[in-house]
Amino acid sequence: MSSPKIPALGYALLGLLMKPSSGYDLRKVFSSTSMKTYSGSPGAIYPALQRLQKQGLIRGTVEEGAGLRRRQIFRLTPKGLAKLKAWITLPIAPADLLSGLKTVMLRFALSEPAIGAAASLAILKSLETALPPHLQNLRDQLQTLKAAPTSARLALECGIRSYESLFEWTRFAISVYEKEGKGGLS
Repeated sequence: MSSPKIPALGYALLGLLMKPSSGYDLRKVFSSTSMKTYSGSPGAIYPALQRLQKQGLIRGTVEEGAGLRRRQIFRLTPKGLAKLKAWITLPIAPADLLSGLKTVMLRFALSEPAIGAAASLAILKSLETALPPHLQNLRDQLQTLKAAPTSARLALECGIRSYESLFEWTRFAISVYEKEGKGGLS
C-alpha cells in the first residue's frame, strides 16, 4: 500500500520542522510570513501535524514550559527528512509549470537548508530547462488566438511575460550560485 500524498502544507511543515517547533510556533510563522499562502486557517496546521505524525514523518513530545505550561514540540524524523529531500529533488515537470510555481518555489526555498546549495542549483537548472518549451507552447497558443477576444489574448500575454520574467530570474539566480561558488561548482 502506498503512503498518502502529502500536500504542500505538509511539506512546508516538514521544512519548518528542520528546527523543532511547537504547533503555536508554526502557527506564528504561517500567520506572519508569506507562508500563510499554504495555510489560510490556523485550524489546518494541527490536523496536518497529526497526519504527518501518523505517517511517522514527525514526532511530537510534550515538554515542560514556563510555569505549569506544557507544550508539544514536533521534530522531523529521519523518515520525514528523507521524504522532504526526495520531494525537493524532483525534477521540474510540465505540470509544475501549469499549476503555478508556488510549490516549486517552496521546494527551492527549503532546498538549501535541507540538502545544500547543490540541491538549490539543481532546481534552478531544472527550471531553466523546463521553461523554454513551456514558453514556446504558450506563444503557439497565442498565435492561435488571433480571432479571440482582446481580453483572452492579453491574459495569455500576461502569463507569457510572467514566465519570461521567471526565466530571466532563473538565469540570474543560477549566476548568483555560480558567482558565490555554491552548488558543488569548482
